[in-house]
Amino acid sequence: MLGAMTPSPQIRQPCPPGACDCGREQLLETAGSDLRILRLTRHEEKRLLERLENIESLGDLEKLQQRMYEQLGIRLAVAPGFNEVRSMRGIAIQIEQLPGLCRKTRQALPTAIRRGLEKHPEIAYRLLDAHDLFRDA
Repeated sequence: MLGAMTPSPQIRQPCPPGACDCGREQLLETAGSDLRILRLTRHEEKRLLERLENIESLGDLEKLQQRMYEQLGIRLAVAPGFNEVRSMRGIAIQIEQLPGLCRKTRQALPTAIRRGLEKHPEIAYRLLDAHDLFRDA
C-alpha cells in the first residue's frame, strides 16, 4: 500500500532569462533558504495586488503587511516620505531586499498600495496621523 501522498506546494515559475534579477535559482540551490516567497505564484500575486488595491482601513493595510511577512517573508514599510506629502507619491513604500522576489512584483506592490490609498484617502490621513504629522506643534 502506498503512503499518503502530500501535494507539494506550487512555487512560482521562473522569469524569462535576463528579465529579472530575483535570484530564484540561487535561492533554490542554497540549502536552508527561506523559500516562502516562492509560494507567491502569479495567480496568488494577482490576488494579493487586488487585495492591496482594495484595502478598507489602515488596520487592514497593517494586517496585510503582517500576513505578507508571515506567509511570504516580505517586509513592507509604509510611512510618510521625508518631504512634504502632497499626493500618494509622497507616501514612502519600502520593500526589504528579498531573494526570490521578482522585480516586477517589487514594482507592483507599491503601485497597488498607492491605488488603494487613492481610492480611500482617509487611510492616508490615518497613516499621516499615526506618524504624528497632524498633531499640533
